[in-house]
Amino acid sequence: MAPKGKVYRGSVKEFPGFDASQDAEALYNAMKGFGSDKEAILDLITSRSNKQRGEICQAYKSLYGKDLIADLKYELTGKFERLIVSLMRPPAYSDAKEIKDAIGGIGTDEKCLIEILASRTNQEIHDLVAAYKDAYERDLEADIVGDTSGHFKKMLVVLLQGTREEDDVVSEDLVEQDAKDLLEAGELKWGTDEAQFIYILGRRSKQHLRMVFNEYLKISGKPIERSIKGELSGDFEKLMLAVVKCVRSTAEYFAERLYKAMKGLGTRDNTLIRIMVSRSEIDMLDIREVFRTKYEKSLYNMIKEDTSGEYKKALLKLCGGDDDAAGEFFPEAAQVAYQMWEHSAVAKVQLRGTVQPAAGFNDDGDAQVLRKAMKGLGTDEGAIIDVVTQRSNAQRQQIIKAYKAHYGRDLMADLKSELSGSLAKLILGLMLTPAQYDAKQLRKAVEGAGTDESVLIEIMATRNNQEIAAINEAYQQAYHKRLEDDLSSDTSGHFKRILVSLALGNRDEGPENLTQAHEDAKKLADVSSNDSGDSLETRFLSILCTRSYPHLRRVFQEFIKMTNHDVEHAIRKRMSGDVRDAFVAIVRSVKNKPAFFADKLYKSMKGAGTDERTLTRIMISRSEIDLLNIRGEFLDLFDKSLHHMIEKDTSGDYRKALLALCGGED
Repeated sequence: MAPKGKVYRGSVKEFPGFDASQDAEALYNAMKGFGSDKEAILDLITSRSNKQRGEICQAYKSLYGKDLIADLKYELTGKFERLIVSLMRPPAYSDAKEIKDAIGGIGTDEKCLIEILASRTNQEIHDLVAAYKDAYERDLEADIVGDTSGHFKKMLVVLLQGTREEDDVVSEDLVEQDAKDLLEAGELKWGTDEAQFIYILGRRSKQHLRMVFNEYLKISGKPIERSIKGELSGDFEKLMLAVVKCVRSTAEYFAERLYKAMKGLGTRDNTLIRIMVSRSEIDMLDIREVFRTKYEKSLYNMIKEDTSGEYKKALLKLCGGDDDAAGEFFPEAAQVAYQMWEHSAVAKVQLRGTVQPAAGFNDDGDAQVLRKAMKGLGTDEGAIIDVVTQRSNAQRQQIIKAYKAHYGRDLMADLKSELSGSLAKLILGLMLTPAQYDAKQLRKAVEGAGTDESVLIEIMATRNNQEIAAINEAYQQAYHKRLEDDLSSDTSGHFKRILVSLALGNRDEGPENLTQAHEDAKKLADVSSNDSGDSLETRFLSILCTRSYPHLRRVFQEFIKMTNHDVEHAIRKRMSGDVRDAFVAIVRSVKNKPAFFADKLYKSMKGAGTDERTLTRIMISRSEIDLLNIRGEFLDLFDKSLHHMIEKDTSGDYRKALLALCGGED
């Protein structure tokens, strides 16, 4: 069933010892008389290939002179009927029916059109067009043109031609030219040249486009998806993003569609049925593996939790197995899933802050502006915000000295006296050096009643050796105590050991060592599979807290090869509390630090109330390091801009200052 030279990755296989007449008789018996044996129907149909189901239909008609699909429609109801009937149609006719339903009647189901036309191969598109003509005696292109408009319509028509290049031989010169053309058609152009996006994304081969996306990232500093979100809009934007996702990994695209179909309240059953049916004999095993790696739960379990009755049983049969069960491992697909996040995490993207040194900087002039803003009755918060948020930290330190030299006054003390609340914390935090600010946050986290473990984890798990050394020095100067001593006295057990190890700032800074990485992964994998609590945390600590980031990325890849689990999955399953949270933070920081901070920023603002301490802390600490990257990850992860969320969730001068640090709307 798999193409020659390729491993079959469907979950439904041809049934051995198949007998079409025998199966037709079994289905007839399951439906005759009062009621029907739904269990027998689903067991038989979900365990036969589509080709075998077609033969059963013919045998049924020969034996009984009846249409099997019509009888199934009569006997079954609801979602279960829709699922079983979809399985009985040949794939092209099933796609044709989905598209006919999507454009028939009032309104258009654009998501269905996008999913099918963005993900099918040339041959599948040709078969779909022919099936649509045969089933409905209509021209598919004409129907889509009549039901859609604009650039969305144009791209759908291009995809409907089924003429995507299929040559795996890629011209490097053409790759560079296409990447340049896309950049000039969008980011570098006033307005957008949509035709260029349509031509390149609609015609080039997948292998070629993957290389174009890599080149685009190199020359623009951002992934193509982010440019599409910024330059295009509406259904056209969604279609182009779907094309890009399918080029990168069709399995990941469908895993994401399945997850969104079931998450939250209610289930999008049409989407769930369509994907489970259409991919069951193509790449369901790959989809399952990506799903488990990406969402930390098996597709099987999510279907089990989200559906019921015979409908659930049939879907689980199509799923083909529970990837959280022992022995249900598919390492090839786990590698595909790993490579997806590795690509985004390890890609050579320049880290960029939003705050740059001000051009034409004049420390004495800025000191005068700040003094004027605070002198007399009232305070000009706007002037203070404009100066402080638009200067680099090094420039702010010069302003502090100029202020003292000019006025004989302590700028920090004056700001503290004139400002209040969240704005005061933000402005005063910006005036400290990064090390002083981190030291102060750590001190607040350990002093007084209770300990703020989340702050300790966030700072200690994400800072590099140089930053840790500077924090230790600043902490000693400010509080006349060693940071290590305070961490030791305020925490305990394995959590204390993790923090103390990180506080040493002794992480290796060398490149990956493949032999060592294999050994490290083996240590983690071995200890993940036994119940020795002490050695579990100790071995994770000895590796996660000391190895270099490039090396740990390789360890994580080797770990997946050995266990078919992401290391984060293993940590969450085997550990708890602060120890788990600390190790997860280290892993996420190693994988993709901007994404780690984007997630923390989102959680600080979502739901009722705002965690202003976290919001302030991250906006200050990352503003000159990677806040621009964080903004990009925020948009990719949550489909909304950081600027918009801050604008919606904060107010007054505090909001004005945060938005200035944010640096712009994406």
